[in-house]
Amino acid sequence: MQIQWYPGHMTKARRMLQDNLKVADVVITLLDARIPVSSWNPDIDNMMQGKQRIVILNKADLADAAITAKWKKYYQAQGIEAIAVTSVKKGEKKQVMQAIERAAKKKVEAMRARGVKKIVRVMVVGIPNVGKSTFINMVAGATSVKAEDRPGVTRGRQWVRIGPYLELMDTPGMLWPKFDDEVTGMHLAFCGSVRDEIVDTDQLCSLLLQKLAEIAPDKLMARYKLEYLEEDGFRVLEAICKSRGFIQKGGVYDTDRAVRTVLDEFRGGKIGQISLESPEE
Repeated sequence: MQIQWYPGHMTKARRMLQDNLKVADVVITLLDARIPVSSWNPDIDNMMQGKQRIVILNKADLADAAITAKWKKYYQAQGIEAIAVTSVKKGEKKQVMQAIERAAKKKVEAMRARGVKKIVRVMVVGIPNVGKSTFINMVAGATSVKAEDRPGVTRGRQWVRIGPYLELMDTPGMLWPKFDDEVTGMHLAFCGSVRDEIVDTDQLCSLLLQKLAEIAPDKLMARYKLEYLEEDGFRVLEAICKSRGFIQKGGVYDTDRAVRTVLDEFRGGKIGQISLESPEE
């Protein structure tokens, strides 16, 4: 499945990141906990070399908790602190603030030794629709940055003052010019980080159903009250139409409605807590 995903505004976003990186003390990389590999932007990664970094496995409530725990150990084994959060939930701020304090400790202490109370500046980066604005609002404790459940809506540079000595910078969601493999593109599209308008959603849904039938068959059957699963994703989609009563006049399956339903329910976690990628892979 071929996906053309790199709009012109992302070239502008890349330049903006490079221009403002020099003032950042810490870089927080937000990943989708369901797809840490696919949501890790290698283009951003190359720019962040030498910076103190924190990995946030966001949307943890949508992912398999046991697999997320393995991902945390995976990053920590590489010397990168990783924490799992659900930005829309209260009570997540404390662990994020503690991680920022640990990452900025050396620079803060060096400035204190010179008699300066340093303002720590933290740049928050990630791909579209990974939840950067919601994350910043959670840390700030207010709706300081506009957040929408659509890829690519954040525009421009936004510094958000969290306290007298901490600022966070939201950045536009940025993809990279070339995917290494087709699976990466599919996983991003499954999770809504690539706009549905530029993909064949019928094919996308079929591929998603095939993937779910492989890794989470019990959850898929339970959600849609299916007695068994066909190997072909389109057949599974038709079975969902029958189960949900998505049938038009003349007995024709309303697959358009089923496609929208399955994609929305997967992205919203209604099928279950499912991780598409694991460290073992």
